Amino acid sequence: MDEDKVLYVCGDVSDEANLIKAGIKRAKGLVAVLATDADNVFLVLTARQLNPDLYIVARACQAESKAKLRAAGANNVESPYEMGAVSMAQRILRPTVTNFLDLAFTYSRKDIQMEEIPVSSSSALSNVMLKDSGIRQQFNLIIIAIKKSDDSMLFNPSFETVIKAGNTVIAVGEEANLKRLADILNP
Repeated sequence: MDEDKVLYVCGDVSDEANLIKAGIKRAKGLVAVLATDADNVFLVLTARQLNPDLYIVARACQAESKAKLRAAGANNVESPYEMGAVSMAQRILRPTVTNFLDLAFTYSRKDIQMEEIPVSSSSALSNVMLKDSGIRQQFNLIIIAIKKSDDSMLFNPSFETVIKAGNTVIAVGEEANLKRLADILNP
């Protein structure tokens, strides 16, 4: 890790001092993927106490651990076994869709990416209809959905949908164009 210039703290994560040394109080997110569900529950509980605003994703090996991890403070709990089973079934049922999603979520290709971009109140496109935004014409991007500030999701928004501050735009296209749109939506 030193050779690759990766920042790390060597120590037991159950020791609060190591979490603090790693910057838990200023961190935005934590991924809890320790060896056991019990260890993950303890980590999530400790991290939540140290940083109430932290976004925490935790892995659960056992289905019954999901509720405990949420109660401990995890925002999202994933089960790799369930995810793997669903993914394998989808690859049989919808191989073209899953291949497309693989392309959109990999960073090895620059011609197609999927990104979520928050809309700032200072954006020039805030309170502008999609048809008047120029997103398709200027950036050659496809808007797949808009997550509203109330967390509801508007899939395949119509051309008359108004982009509002607090929304999150989900777009597909070239990485460079997504970055350009991000600069406008969230200056």
